[in-house]
Amino acid sequence: MDETREARLKRMTMRSWRRGIKEMDLIFGPWAEVHLAWLDADTLELYEALLAENDQDIYPWITTATRTPAHYAALIDQIRTFARTRIAAP
Repeated sequence: MDETREARLKRMTMRSWRRGIKEMDLIFGPWAEVHLAWLDADTLELYEALLAENDQDIYPWITTATRTPAHYAALIDQIRTFARTRIAAP
């Protein structure tokens, strides 16, 4: 049986909050709660692939310590901007 969109979004949100390192939980979790429901199918696929990456690779992409792979660049930029805006909010 195929996974419903609702089940997929719940699974992806849970995976966003349970990354492995707390910093990534606090970056991905809130972003997923706000954005996942509005993503198109292609972006959901890309985000799901990103969730399969290692936190030790993703965190330097988010912090700009290392270069983000081109296929993730726009998505990482969106997540980074959201995280920075959220931290800066009063």
